Amino acid sequence: MPALNSLHRVDTPFSERSAGFVWFISFLVKFARVKESQQPVVLLLDEPGLTLHGKAQADLMRFFKEKLAPHHQIVYSTHSPFMVPADDLASVRIVEDQVELKGQRRVPLVTKIRNDVLSRDPDTIFPLQGALGYDMTQSLFVGKNTLLVEGPGDILYIQALSDALRRRGRTGLDTRWTICPAGGIDKISPFVALFAGNALHVAALADQAAGDKKKIELMRRSEVLAAGHFHTMADFLRRPEGDTEDLFEPEVFAALLNDCYSLDGTHKLTAAKLAAADASTTRLLKQAEAAFKVMPSTIPMFDHFTPAAWLIRNPKFTDAKTAAMSATLDRAETVFKTYSDLL
Repeated sequence: MPALNSLHRVDTPFSERSAGFVWFISFLVKFARVKESQQPVVLLLDEPGLTLHGKAQADLMRFFKEKLAPHHQIVYSTHSPFMVPADDLASVRIVEDQVELKGQRRVPLVTKIRNDVLSRDPDTIFPLQGALGYDMTQSLFVGKNTLLVEGPGDILYIQALSDALRRRGRTGLDTRWTICPAGGIDKISPFVALFAGNALHVAALADQAAGDKKKIELMRRSEVLAAGHFHTMADFLRRPEGDTEDLFEPEVFAALLNDCYSLDGTHKLTAAKLAAADASTTRLLKQAEAAFKVMPSTIPMFDHFTPAAWLIRNPKFTDAKTAAMSATLDRAETVFKTYSDLL
């Protein structure tokens, strides 16, 4: 069987496939060998690979494309998203039953085959939606080197600080990293498990709150990520807690909030005002939330994303030549070098 395996390039060793998959592929290989030297034929298949695992269905579809399609025409029906070629939608046809409602009964009138894959019937296009959704999750949100962070705001902060460092001729985050929001420490393990079959190189940078210590210990003991590939912001700050916002010096973060939300007069924030707003924590994020709670209703409520989005649109903010901005960039550079060294 090894020669057969190399012929159709199934990634999993052929001997480890199910009996059904082995039989079906063996049949098709024999068919391909016999028919390669003969006149092309049309091969009609009804729901091929229906009982196979999704990965095996993908292997089967690749076999169709590489070994049979060059010599013969293949037409098959499927309800499985794993048998829909998301990279070749021009070859897909929708089979749709036209029905008429008579009381409680649906009376079929005619069956139409359409090349308009954007059917309005949700039941008809469900396999296509599944195929496109799976394809997008495998490519759009992740890359070969994927750095997991808490959320979209963290991505923008990292990009802004990394760009600021590069403008000064210093080390930003290596551009080979694709930054992806994981949604918290609890989501890292499921993410890695979901994409484990893609041979991705994954690292994570998580925020850390007071109640996260046990989660972090479990995360590290699980070894779901390689050694040195999981850090929290508190690790870099050498504090019990830390968020991406804590890369900023308090006075820099206060200035960022003032510019972003147009705060002036008695509402203008300072590092001292932030600290006084919530003296129970050193997390700038929590201090900002507390400070905005006592702002008048004319000032928008603070959220995690808005300051980060403002910063990415206003890069000159990080070009300020102050000791506080230098300290901010020094801190960010340490983080970026740590992850860049993993590549």
